[in-house]
Amino acid sequence: MKKRFFLLDVCFVIGARVEDHRARMCGFLQQHAKAFAFIMALSAQPAWGEAITWREVVHEQKAPFYKSPEALRVADNLLLFQADIGGWDKIDSRRNSRDMVKVLSSARKRQVFKDRGHRCSLDNEATYSQMRFLARVYAATGERKYKEGFLMGLGYLLKAQYQNGGWPQFYPLLGSYHDRITFNDHAMIGAARMLSDVAAGRQPFDLAGGVLREKCRVATKKAIACILNCQLVDAGKKTAWAQQYDQRSLQSVSARVSELPSIAVPESAEILRFLMSIDNPPAEVVTAVHGAVVWLEKVKVVERKVITVKDDQLPGGIDKRLVHAPGAAPIWGRYYEIGTGRVMYIEQGTVHYSLAALSHKHRVGHAWIGGQWPAGPLQQYAAWSAKWLPGPPRSIKPACME
Repeated sequence: MKKRFFLLDVCFVIGARVEDHRARMCGFLQQHAKAFAFIMALSAQPAWGEAITWREVVHEQKAPFYKSPEALRVADNLLLFQADIGGWDKIDSRRNSRDMVKVLSSARKRQVFKDRGHRCSLDNEATYSQMRFLARVYAATGERKYKEGFLMGLGYLLKAQYQNGGWPQFYPLLGSYHDRITFNDHAMIGAARMLSDVAAGRQPFDLAGGVLREKCRVATKKAIACILNCQLVDAGKKTAWAQQYDQRSLQSVSARVSELPSIAVPESAEILRFLMSIDNPPAEVVTAVHGAVVWLEKVKVVERKVITVKDDQLPGGIDKRLVHAPGAAPIWGRYYEIGTGRVMYIEQGTVHYSLAALSHKHRVGHAWIGGQWPAGPLQQYAAWSAKWLPGPPRSIKPACME
């Protein structure tokens, strides 16, 4: 009997201690709730001990990340790689810029610092992506050097803009297709959206004073005018946009060998996103958006999908085919022929009209068809048109089949 009471006493003592420990832990967690929330918010971010990638720089992270040692390291790198003119080169494995987000040795930093007269670009999301990153780090830290780097980038965008509102792929100008007004890889839209955010005072990009902010407003207005002037028209009807344009005539022109004059769907989808972000859009913007949406609905490819099939007789053991697929979601071609609306498959400057007509290398190595690039903007259009498009809804003709 004494043993039983002794064991019960021990259990009560242990239980009391456990409850006391639990209470203390709860108090500790409540006291440090903000710190734990900060740590948890970082759980989905790149690890502080690991170098982040360019993709992670381009895409917005959660706010706490921009205070982290890794974010500060990258921001300092961006300032180091910023040219004297204010812009940045695109990330390219063949150039100095390849190391822009890497952990750098002291010797490598000294080497980069000596090369501040390098060329600058909007290609591959360059310049405006670095600017966005620096603005977010400044908002998180308040360190003035990051704001100064952002404002230098802003000056570069204003200098690089043509009088007609467009932007070249590279500035200072390099000649050849690099001087074309470039929508490819969202170059021009990335620049226009950056200036628009500054002009509108959108945080954390509200860093410009009154005079500079007004310059951004004027530049944004010019950019929108250029976009509208570049919209391709077929038989009196607005369609969509090409990848690049002659900077003087605003005619669709070639760039690289597989980039012929054509209507480019991924770029057109991004342009639509930008135009539909304009608050209280003028009538010409509403007309442009509606025309592009009607065209995209008209040329979408239905009851088809691209599949990857195994074929051991081919390099890599795979092939791509466009097959009949009842009930499949609509898809689009990457390029459409101006005037006919046919999907273009381009190999060494020669246009084909079917995926099967390409060599195996070109068939599997490029997304000629199968993308759903406009799907998001088309969904957004329903609510946008109800707000801004006057009159009753306008019907859109059924899609085509490839």
